[in-house]
Amino acid sequence: MSPRRRSPRQTGKHALLAGAALAILWAAAAEAQTTAPAAAPARPGPDGLLPGELYMEADEVAHDDEAKQTTANGNIEVRYNGRTLRADRLVYEQETGVIRAFGHITIVNADGTSEYADEVVLDEDMRAGVALGFSARLPENVKMAAASAAKRSENIQELNRAIYTPCEICAADGKSKKPTWSIAADKVVRDQKRRIVYYRNARFRLFGAPVLYLPLFWHADPQAGRSSGFLPPKASASDRRGFSYEQPYYLVTSPSSDITFSPQFNTKVNPFLNLEARKRFYSGEVDLRLGYTHDRDFDGKGNEFGKKTDRSYVLGRGAFQIDEKWRWGFTAERASDDLIFDKYEVGDVYETRGPYVADDRRLISQIYAIRQDRRSYFSTAAMTIQGLRPGAIDPVTGFAAGENDRIFPVIGPLVEGHYEVPTTIAGGRLRVHTSGVVLSREQSPTDLSARLPGLDSARATGELDWRRTLTSAGGVRVSPFVSVRADAYRIQDILTGVGSATRKDDMVRGLATAGVDISYPVFKRVKNATVVLEPVAQVAASPDAKQVVIGHNATTGEAIYLNEDSVAFEFDETTLFRPNKFPGYDLYEDGVRLNVAGRASVLWDDGRRANLLVGRSFRTEDNRVFTDRTGLRTKASDWIVAADAQPFRGVSMFARARLDNDTLDIHRLEAGANVYNKRGSGFIRYLTDDFDINGRKRENLDLGGELYVGKNYGVSLYGSRDLKEDAWVIRDYGVFYRDDCLRVDVIYRREDVIVGRLLPSESVSVRLTLATLGGTFNGR
Repeated sequence: MSPRRRSPRQTGKHALLAGAALAILWAAAAEAQTTAPAAAPARPGPDGLLPGELYMEADEVAHDDEAKQTTANGNIEVRYNGRTLRADRLVYEQETGVIRAFGHITIVNADGTSEYADEVVLDEDMRAGVALGFSARLPENVKMAAASAAKRSENIQELNRAIYTPCEICAADGKSKKPTWSIAADKVVRDQKRRIVYYRNARFRLFGAPVLYLPLFWHADPQAGRSSGFLPPKASASDRRGFSYEQPYYLVTSPSSDITFSPQFNTKVNPFLNLEARKRFYSGEVDLRLGYTHDRDFDGKGNEFGKKTDRSYVLGRGAFQIDEKWRWGFTAERASDDLIFDKYEVGDVYETRGPYVADDRRLISQIYAIRQDRRSYFSTAAMTIQGLRPGAIDPVTGFAAGENDRIFPVIGPLVEGHYEVPTTIAGGRLRVHTSGVVLSREQSPTDLSARLPGLDSARATGELDWRRTLTSAGGVRVSPFVSVRADAYRIQDILTGVGSATRKDDMVRGLATAGVDISYPVFKRVKNATVVLEPVAQVAASPDAKQVVIGHNATTGEAIYLNEDSVAFEFDETTLFRPNKFPGYDLYEDGVRLNVAGRASVLWDDGRRANLLVGRSFRTEDNRVFTDRTGLRTKASDWIVAADAQPFRGVSMFARARLDNDTLDIHRLEAGANVYNKRGSGFIRYLTDDFDINGRKRENLDLGGELYVGKNYGVSLYGSRDLKEDAWVIRDYGVFYRDDCLRVDVIYRREDVIVGRLLPSESVSVRLTLATLGGTFNGR
């Protein structure tokens, strides 16, 4: 509505456009009409006002024409350019554009943050001004308060005799309390453009007690998404490196890139520099981690030996989207020492950085390109592998030799393609699969001291796979399937058993499998649960497959088959119903076999559940292509049992086992449980295996968790025990304090088992995490 003028004052509840603001708008509109062409009309903002409009509401408004002053009293609300000001009394000077507000002042900014004061003087845009008794509530529950504040511009704010804290300052009963930690300073400058908060004569207080004084200090603005600055440090004391202090510094180099420098200073060994650089592009990103030192080698007690040399690692990845179907990327993973990550406690090493993943304690460098749409998939890649697993301990030196990387093949190219025909064939779906790979190995793993030539091979494969699913009126599901495959091999440097003499071989073979899956799921409601029972059977038949033989065992005379891609094969519930149980291409399951299982599930209406599967495989003849450890060599396979359950909220359990086909002895068992509730969380894992992929018995126990003692305190535990060696690999015991804005962890670690050159070691580390000052704040 238009302003109305009465002298000396106008009373009552009013909402009006201020005269000064109206005059400004009028002048701006006239200038726009004479200097600019007609433009599309502006749209109102969320508050219903057009850009530049001002809305004021108060219990009482008076306008003095002679003094050119507007005064408002009682329940005042002013809205302008996305800001809202509330106060008890307001005086607007028309000539200067100055706004003075008094009593219970609240300013709500467009970004949702709030500022409070007893008295405020602002310019006509409500951007710059001075406040007494100032306080502010920012994102992440940050609070700032000061005796006085001066807002120099839209971006610069100065606070005098100020305090900063993200902690709660009000108790549950409404009374004030001391924050867990805070920073008090003579002057605080908040630069929103640079997104930094500066402190002069900063005093850190923990539980109200001063703990640190810094004449100058700064940190990222709580509203800053990314800003350069120090991250929380890491401190520890151990037998291995002595006292260790690591101080990360985060540097923003551009809107799309940053670098984190993290030097580690040690009292027993030389410093170690960690660095991570990240860069985003319009089509992808690159993440590169590096580490470097120049030092002698050392054991678990910090005893140095050998000559000084450069020691380093690189862990890099890149991923790019070319278009909606094509993407490419790479990983670069290498280390100068097998135990460099253990010695310097470098974390997050064995992560998945690309589509191809190496085994534990092995690094993989790869380059790949992938095309995928709704019906097809194509990939091509090349890769190399570095092994970091220590070998047997040398009885003379007491050290363990690392893996010989020359026995790992260079893989490339590796090509895979899959295509599903859009039309049905004989009522079913037809898929086409292609694959090819070239492997080049420098050295044979059979006798490392003899440096025998390594096996080289190349394979090309084409396959047709057809399947159809039929369901009867009674619920019986029948799925017939047929697959036909052709392989072509070229193998070189096959050892003949006479010194380093080798031979080569070329081979072409045809493979085929036909079969049918049959299942009959039935269900029944039992009170508040649904019970599902499903017998499943699969019949498959394949003519005798021509396996790729590269030698014979000198003792037993059994054939040695080429096996580059099925070494880590496990017979369990996931492979029970595979027509060809080998996951790779080199080995192929033939003969007539019957795979059977029974599944049972109980699904409660409140979300609880339980599942059980019991099954095994039968065949007409023994199959010596399978190794003893698989449980599939004989006519009747080992038993497969798998179960999982969520019996009640906060608890989940699982178990999978392979039992001897005659005695029901456990050959392999993996089991675990997870527990979480308001008092804490925990997990336990157990694994026993008569023969792992290296032919050794394995038995491990891993457990860990946190228990909250009271509201703020807790204890933590983590342990990894090698039950076969009857020794703990790692034991962590910790205590911690946590509240809404701080967490302190004190962790004692002992590593008992000798790993390579690392002797048993003890360490104590302290981790301090302050909310809003960098780092995660969700536990260890």
